[in-house]
Amino acid sequence: MVIKDIQRFSDVRYKARAYLCYIFERNIPNRLPGANLQNIKDGFDKVVHEIENFDAFYILDKNGVQVENALSTKKEYCVGAGENRANKAYYYSTVKLRRFFLSDPYPSVLDGKLCVTASMPVYNEKNELKFIACIDISLENILSIVDSGGIERHFGNFLKSVYTLFCGSLFMICAFLFWHGVKSFISHTSNIQIEQIFESTIILTLALAIFDLVKTIFEEEVMGKNHDETSVVYKTMVRFIGSIIIALAIEALMLVFKFAITSPENIINAIYLIGGVALLMVALSFYLISVKKQDR
Repeated sequence: MVIKDIQRFSDVRYKARAYLCYIFERNIPNRLPGANLQNIKDGFDKVVHEIENFDAFYILDKNGVQVENALSTKKEYCVGAGENRANKAYYYSTVKLRRFFLSDPYPSVLDGKLCVTASMPVYNEKNELKFIACIDISLENILSIVDSGGIERHFGNFLKSVYTLFCGSLFMICAFLFWHGVKSFISHTSNIQIEQIFESTIILTLALAIFDLVKTIFEEEVMGKNHDETSVVYKTMVRFIGSIIIALAIEALMLVFKFAITSPENIINAIYLIGGVALLMVALSFYLISVKKQDR
């Protein structure tokens, strides 16, 4: 469940950051004359009415030291005055970026559960850093805050069901091709011919290409594994097109042998197929070079 929640947070992180940043900037004065603790605490009082499910509010000075005990609805969380938080990611990231920052999930020192910290730098009218306003929210609560609406959630489940059906259908085709390819080869072991070997190889290669496609679709759309999008598309394209090229190349080689023996006048068709395979290889090479240049 924890891993799943972290994955969900990764998916909605930008939405959560945008929402919390909007709440902070609307309620906490910034880059105004007389930046002081009371102004920030007054802003916290307004934020409380919009973000009810929070763990604690607290304020750091420009050196990362907590200036007062945290503000919280739970008395046991109202602690921390004088603690040095300069080594925390939410402090030095906020100072470095000079803007609102939302941390990765980490174990809270308050209750040991996973939480995230949203922090915003507070400057005076001279653009000098004075304080950093922070709020700790449990991972469970931040997910509930930015949870999608019912229609979007049901539509997402519907899409997963559709992808599952397509993956199941494609896997059945893949299994049939695999069974047919193995059966075709085994049934001719006593009187094996080159043509049967080529045919079985082509069928098994296509089965492998379809299986790899099914695996990628199921992991990405159903299981929700969030791999690097460019890397996934890159690998899937290379594997799938590569498998098709191998299958077509074997088919072209088989036709060359067949026409050379039985009907030499039709060998031009095999040459056309070889030319098509060559064009596919050139296109794939161009794609690989383009992706590598883009990565650089």
